[in-house]
Amino acid sequence: MGQKVNPTGFRIGITEPHRSRWYAPKKYFGELLVEDQRIRNFIHKKYQFAGIPRVEIERTRDQVVVNLHTSRPGIIIGRKGQEVDRLKAELEDLTGRRIDLKIVEVNQPNRDASLVAQDIAQQLIKRGSFRRTIKRALDQVIEAGANGIKIQLSGRLGGAEMSRCEKASKGSVPLSTLRRHVDYGFATARTTMGIIGVKVWIDLGDYSEENSDGSDAKTGQAPKKPKRSYKR
Repeated sequence: MGQKVNPTGFRIGITEPHRSRWYAPKKYFGELLVEDQRIRNFIHKKYQFAGIPRVEIERTRDQVVVNLHTSRPGIIIGRKGQEVDRLKAELEDLTGRRIDLKIVEVNQPNRDASLVAQDIAQQLIKRGSFRRTIKRALDQVIEAGANGIKIQLSGRLGGAEMSRCEKASKGSVPLSTLRRHVDYGFATARTTMGIIGVKVWIDLGDYSEENSDGSDAKTGQAPKKPKRSYKR
């Protein structure tokens, strides 16, 4: 079961929080859900090289709060905050609602599966060797303090005639254990030979251990030092 589902979706509502946190009547639920997806697609398309692993959305009666997690906040903020003001205005035009944009910095990108997958995809687009890219990613994630990592590439690897699937792992990644904090990321590399899919699983530790020492498994920081956030 654990290898057939998204590990994050497998844990939503059990050990993982929802990425969209709001309530709406049944009449408006579908419309707001599609609007959330439009916001995420717009941000990921506009800032595909800004290292954005996830976008969390909260709603009140009259505004939308967008928590934008990124490993490169300077790209989104811009000089004197001009870029973040432009993004806020574009999101308001897209949704027709008042937007409250908060930028949260990801301090340890090598412990985030989505960022690792995006980095591998960018290396493949630049025609880097997929074996060398995989080995480098495995070493960097383990050095960052993760318990284990698994990487899977699918497509015409190395420009081969026939597509195939390559897997590599280091450490342990128990996919079916719900008490383990397994982060999952997916990215696509659009190369000249075709599209290559990149899947990454990272074991960040046990949720009980994370709560007992008061640290965040994704950032490795204690709550006394919260993530830097920028609010416009």
